Amino acid sequence: MRTWTLVVSVFAHAAVVAAILVAPIFATADLPDPRRPLTFEAIIPIETPTIPVTTRPQPAQPSTITQSIPRIEPTELPPPDAPPIEPPLPVIGACDSCGVVGVPIGDGAGGHDVIAAPPPMPARKDPVPVGGVIRPPTRVVYVEPVYPQIALAARVQGTVILQAVIDEQGSVRELRVLRGHPLLDAAAMQAVAKWQFTPTLLNGTTVPVVMTVTVSFSLTK
Repeated sequence: MRTWTLVVSVFAHAAVVAAILVAPIFATADLPDPRRPLTFEAIIPIETPTIPVTTRPQPAQPSTITQSIPRIEPTELPPPDAPPIEPPLPVIGACDSCGVVGVPIGDGAGGHDVIAAPPPMPARKDPVPVGGVIRPPTRVVYVEPVYPQIALAARVQGTVILQAVIDEQGSVRELRVLRGHPLLDAAAMQAVAKWQFTPTLLNGTTVPVVMTVTVSFSLTK
């Protein structure tokens, strides 16, 4: 077995050597040219001619001439300011159209052109409570209160009691909550403020009165 292996190995090596020696003889392709050495060419710079630059003439600025004004000092000082002259006071006895309110003016003992004082403002009367000989006024104008939406949503109902001051003409002058509900008080006051009543007489004279007003809110309406 070893003899055959040796023989095969010898023939294989002989075939490889023969192929290496014989292959160049039968080659027909040309060999490639050898690479040329690098050549450097000299670059000659080109001289550019110099372009002459002309300066732009600047416009001449007008010269400003400041004319000096001679200062002339006064030879004499002006006189000091004279004191102000107060206007003369009017003579009341000789004025026919001026005077003091309520005081006669002019010539003579009695005078004339008396300016009367304006009439005094009527004093505001205090309201009188209803009861006894003072009968409550009659309502002549009624405005229905508007049920608040928030009270409807919360299912709130009840009665609001207000204290109202009715003036001499029968109009509601003042309102105050005596008992009620926070969700209903404002709607009750807005409605009662628009009510109108008959004037109240006391000894033949109109007087303001104080009375209570009740406003009811019910969900069954």
